[in-house]
Amino acid sequence: MKEKIRIFLETDLLEKYLLGTTSQEEAFQVERYIAMYPEVRNTYIELQENLEIFAKLHAIKTPEGLKERIQTRIRKENSGRTKFFRYAIAASFAALLFAGASYFFWNQNQSLQEENVIVNNKIQNLEENMRLQLEDVRNQFIVLNNPRTKRLTVKGNNKAKELKAVAYVNPVKKLSYINVSKLPNLPENQCYQMWAEVNGQMLNLGVIQEAGNSEKLMALPYGENAVGYITIEPTGGNSKPTIENIVANISY
Repeated sequence: MKEKIRIFLETDLLEKYLLGTTSQEEAFQVERYIAMYPEVRNTYIELQENLEIFAKLHAIKTPEGLKERIQTRIRKENSGRTKFFRYAIAASFAALLFAGASYFFWNQNQSLQEENVIVNNKIQNLEENMRLQLEDVRNQFIVLNNPRTKRLTVKGNNKAKELKAVAYVNPVKKLSYINVSKLPNLPENQCYQMWAEVNGQMLNLGVIQEAGNSEKLMALPYGENAVGYITIEPTGGNSKPTIENIVANISY
C-alpha cells in the first residue's frame, strides 16, 4: 500500500488537480486518494499552502491608471462619434456646400478608429504578458514541488569563487530553472551573463542579477545533455559568450 501511495505522489496529478487541469477521471482518482490516505491529504494541503505563497510572491499588478486611461479613451471615442453624426446630419441638408467638411469628419473618424485599434492592441499585449507570467509561475511551482525534480548546486571557478546558484531540472515535465543567489562584485563596466548550449546551439539568456529571494528563478531552455554557462561580459551584455571569461557551468 505504501508503494502505491509513493507511485501516486511521484506523478503530477496533485499539482494538476490543484491548478484545475485534470480530466474528470483524474480528478475522481485524486479526490479518492485524498480521502483515503493521510499522506496524500497532507501533501495536498502542503501544495495548497505553497501555491498561495507563490501567488503572493508573483502577484501581477495591473499598470497604475490603466483602467482610467481606457475609460477616458472610450468616453472620447463615444463623444467623437456623437459629434460626427450630428455634423453629418447637418451636412446632409447642404451636401454641395459642405462636401469638404464631410471629408474632414470622415478623416477624423478614421483617425479615431486607428487610435482605438492601438489601444486594443496594447490591452491584448498586456493580457498576453500576464498569461505568460502566470504560466511561468505555474511551471516554477511544479518544478519546485515535484519529487522528480533534480536539484543541482552550481559554484563559481577561481574567477568568481563566491558565486552560488542552484539549478532545478525536471526531466518529466522537461522544465529547468536556475536561482542565482550570490554573485561577486564586478567593476561598473562589466556584468554577468547567462547562456545555454542546447542541441548544439548557443542561446543568449541575457544579463543576470542576484535573486532577491530564494524562490526567484530564471528559466533555462530544457534539452538532453544541455549545458548552462555564466560569463563575465561588458556592461549591457554581449552577443556571443567570452569563453575565457566563463566563471561557472552546469550540465543539466
